[in-house]
Amino acid sequence: MKPILLLDESLQVEIFYSCEDADLEDNICLKITESCPEDEKIFRHDESNMFLTCAQAQALANALLKAVEKSKKH
Repeated sequence: MKPILLLDESLQVEIFYSCEDADLEDNICLKITESCPEDEKIFRHDESNMFLTCAQAQALANALLKAVEKSKKH
């Protein structure tokens, strides 16, 4: 999947199923890569990985979709 570019394209978000973690409950990876000057960073590191369970990923996706629907109505 193509990365989602945020802010001024200095923040990249990738979401994928982590095959190497297939045996773990939290095998969906939310990878955030940040490429901007240190004083502009939101995160401490250039790259951060957050591993989610299926239920957590579904809840995040549902929350985003609800926000999108509300935004479209205004």
